[in-house]
Amino acid sequence: MSIAPTDLETADAPHAGAGASPPADGRRSAPWAWGLLGVVAAVLAWWALTAVGGAGSPMLAALSPWGVPQALASLLSTGVLLEDLLTSTTRLLLGLLIATVLGVPLGALIGLHRPTRWASGGVVQFVRMISPLSWAPVAVALLGVGSAPVVFLVAAAAVWPIVLGTSSAVMSIDQRFIAVAHTLGARRGEILRTVVVPSVRPAVLQSVRMALGISWVVLVPAEMLGVTSGLGYEILNARDRLAYDEMIVVILVIGALGAAIDALARLLLTPRRRSGRPLPA
Repeated sequence: MSIAPTDLETADAPHAGAGASPPADGRRSAPWAWGLLGVVAAVLAWWALTAVGGAGSPMLAALSPWGVPQALASLLSTGVLLEDLLTSTTRLLLGLLIATVLGVPLGALIGLHRPTRWASGGVVQFVRMISPLSWAPVAVALLGVGSAPVVFLVAAAAVWPIVLGTSSAVMSIDQRFIAVAHTLGARRGEILRTVVVPSVRPAVLQSVRMALGISWVVLVPAEMLGVTSGLGYEILNARDRLAYDEMIVVILVIGALGAAIDALARLLLTPRRRSGRPLPA
């Protein structure tokens, strides 16, 4: 497969002048048009699948995209969808907050203190490889039924990216900066405040964003375990009522809300220069 020269961005493209003329074919001038085309193609493929397969499967026929608007209007009119959306978002943020409060100090300790790093290395690598959903029976047995075990599972999924990202960032700090701070008579607290924290902030923010995405993926199946609210529960509720059109609406809402949360996290958690522009990756 050949690649046309116009399909590649040259290394000096970001440095081109403001008056540079757009490509003659206009392919870069409207990326939203390509995105819209992709959405239309996905909907058509969805419709084709349900139209062809739905002839022999009533369930598959009920998942047709043409039933989505009516099912969405029904869920919105009862207020169930907005209530479940708010419940899921609250659980997500609580779990992420707990993971951040625990993960950042633990990661900093592992990165700063070699004995702690050596002692915890094997344990951290072992525990983080256990699926967070494996802890569901333990969480329900200890915390009971309700939001508490869901928040626990979200926190269990989010804490390890934050721990590893923070410890890696701390270990990557240029030791010359710390040496200069020592030479100038800075105490340990001043070194943490003026050298360590500014150096690791970008990596920690990116780790939190990564943890947010993982948490959202874990949240939905966690809400299928012994709770009576949330988007995950609503999927099971719609399935039990054979309301497959409402079930697909909830799935679409989960995808749309996840994309919106990631876009908001990218906006808020991307490190920026003083001018307000994002730093290069």
